[in-house]
Amino acid sequence: MIVDIHAHTYPDEIAEKTVAKLGEIAGVSAHTDGTAKGLSEKAKEAGIDYTVIMPVATNPHQVAKINEVAYKTNLSSSRKGLLSFGAIHPDSPDYKRVLRGIASLGLKGIKLHPDYQGAFFNDIRYKRIVDTATELGLYIMIHAGVDIGLPEPVHATPDMIRDVIRETGTDRLILAHMGGWKMWDEVMEKLVSENVRLDTSFSTGATEVDGMLDEDRFVEMVRAFGANRILFGTDSPWASQRKSLKWIEHTSLKKEEKELILGKNAEVLLNLNK
Repeated sequence: MIVDIHAHTYPDEIAEKTVAKLGEIAGVSAHTDGTAKGLSEKAKEAGIDYTVIMPVATNPHQVAKINEVAYKTNLSSSRKGLLSFGAIHPDSPDYKRVLRGIASLGLKGIKLHPDYQGAFFNDIRYKRIVDTATELGLYIMIHAGVDIGLPEPVHATPDMIRDVIRETGTDRLILAHMGGWKMWDEVMEKLVSENVRLDTSFSTGATEVDGMLDEDRFVEMVRAFGANRILFGTDSPWASQRKSLKWIEHTSLKKEEKELILGKNAEVLLNLNK
C-alpha cells in the first residue's frame, strides 16, 4: 500500500482561481486542478492507494464547514482513495469543543499552518490545542519551517517545535517538509532526539524548486530519525505525486526502509490495515 500523507484540495467553485493565485505567489506550477476529483485521478495514475488531504483554516469561521467536508470525504474514501484530516484555528473560541467534535467524527488528526494562521507555533493557543488533541488521540500535522509563498518571519521553527513538545509532552506531531522547510540543519541538530514524525512533502529533488534535499542528505536524515518516523507526503498539487514517489523509490534506501516510508507507517497511523 502506498499512502500520500499530505496533499491539498480546494472547493470546486474556487479551485482554479486559488491554484493560479497560490502558484503565482510561490513561483511553482500546480500538478492537479486543485479539486478532490483531480487529486483522486492523479493519485490513481501514480499508483497511490490513499491520499490524505490537509485542510487549513485561515479563520475560525471556516472550521465547521472544513470538518464537515472532511467527514464526508472519509465516508467515500473507499471509492475515491481520499482521506482528510480536520482543521482548527488558534482563534477558535472553544477549541476543546472543536477538537472533541473532530474526534467524534472519526477524523484521525488536524492540520495547523502557523504562517497562514498568523501565530507562532509556541503561542499558548497552539500549546493548548496540541495538549488537548494529544489527549484525544489526534495526530497534529504542522507546516514546519519556511513557507515558499510567504515572507518572514517563520512561524514554526525547530526551536518553537521543541518548546511545544517539551511543555506538552505530545508524541503526536507530524512535521511537514522533513521537519522544517529549508531549515534542515536545525532540524537535524534540535529535533532528532524528540518524539516526532516527519513527512517528505515538498522537500526532495522530485520538485522543480532549487535548494531541495538531494539524495545523500535525504537518506542521512531518514537514517538519523529512523525510517519508522518518516511518512511519504507530496504537498500535491505543489509537487507531482508520481515524481515524488519515483524519486524515493530510486534512492539508496533499503527496501524495508522504503516500504515503511511509502505506506507501512501511515497504515498503522491511520489504521488502514484493519
